[in-house]
Amino acid sequence: MYREISKYVFDCDHCPTRCDGKSKMVYSFEDDVIFAEKHEKIIIQKLIDKGYNARKCEKDGYPDILVSKKNKGLFYIEVKAQRRTFMSVHKLLPLANLYPSETIALNLSDLLRYFEIAQQDKVKIFIVWVLENRPCITDGQTLYFLQSLEKLKEIYNHYGDKRRFRRKSGEGDVVDGVHKGVVVNYHFSLKELKLWKI
Repeated sequence: MYREISKYVFDCDHCPTRCDGKSKMVYSFEDDVIFAEKHEKIIIQKLIDKGYNARKCEKDGYPDILVSKKNKGLFYIEVKAQRRTFMSVHKLLPLANLYPSETIALNLSDLLRYFEIAQQDKVKIFIVWVLENRPCITDGQTLYFLQSLEKLKEIYNHYGDKRRFRRKSGEGDVVDGVHKGVVVNYHFSLKELKLWKI
């Protein structure tokens, strides 16, 4: 799925560039939005270059990008920024079957809403995680990992609440007096996704 960097690629105890295991309780919601929107534009342009019709989706509550192509119908893509590592995943979610370096997150309320949209509208939805700042995986690059919502639902049904976690609110979660930061996440493994070379 992605190249092996070392035999310890998922073993944080043997990692020479181990991520900080202590939460600083600083979550910059606005920075994450800017980062994700930048990559939405990159993805839209790449899809257009490949002959797809792609644009920012304007429907409230729907995924970020609406994509269509003649004879292929339409589908949606949700873009998620992933710049922090869940170093305490073993301790806090012991039954999740996840290692810190492979763990990625998605807002639980988004995930459940997308399940409803996919069923109600009979459309395909894909989630793309933009991964940076995880040396054992990215090696200084920006990587895109993708999976269909259908497959993510299978994983969700298998693990249930074992991969759900509510974190404490921290600095950056509140913007103009409104709490916008995501505090309840659902977690997946990079091994359950595909490296998307767009």
